[in-house]
Amino acid sequence: MIQVGRAILSLDVIEKQFVCDLESCKGACCVEGDSGAPLSESETQILETIFPSVKPYMTEKGIQAVEEQGFYIIDNDGDLVTPLIDNKECAYVTYNEQITLCAIEKAFFDKKIEFRKPISCHLYPIRITEYSELDAVNYDKQNICKAACTLGRKLKVPVFQFLKDPLIRKYGEDWYKELEIAAQLLKVDK
Repeated sequence: MIQVGRAILSLDVIEKQFVCDLESCKGACCVEGDSGAPLSESETQILETIFPSVKPYMTEKGIQAVEEQGFYIIDNDGDLVTPLIDNKECAYVTYNEQITLCAIEKAFFDKKIEFRKPISCHLYPIRITEYSELDAVNYDKQNICKAACTLGRKLKVPVFQFLKDPLIRKYGEDWYKELEIAAQLLKVDK
């Protein structure tokens, strides 16, 4: 593990390689799992505010799920998460042919909203557990991402480089520059 600022990162974030391959996985990360996408307290308020702009991008079932369950729910672990459709996909999905995409992100790219999507989604496959003094930053290896691991190895792109934008969104540019330096030093030591 290495520490950059208040974040303790597993070495997998630096050493493993990853590039999303939507053609292969079909956006399974928006469908698989036992709970919705983790949300921060501030993101729950944002979801409520942006819902009218995101709603046109959502499926009818997704809209119904939000209207019945709320903009967010508290899961069995007591965490704030997005609601699900029939305990499967996130309520905030949309489809492009056979690929599951984020309706929130689609509205963002169409410049309807300024919020891209929940940071937990933007950072996937990194998962962050926040503690009072530090954040634990881990690579969450899942079978649904086998194609992304293969493509990452082929292109030689480490997880942290693939997730540069969301890591900067979470921790800032100076923090990311420190992470790049730490990653270079780890390479030299090997």
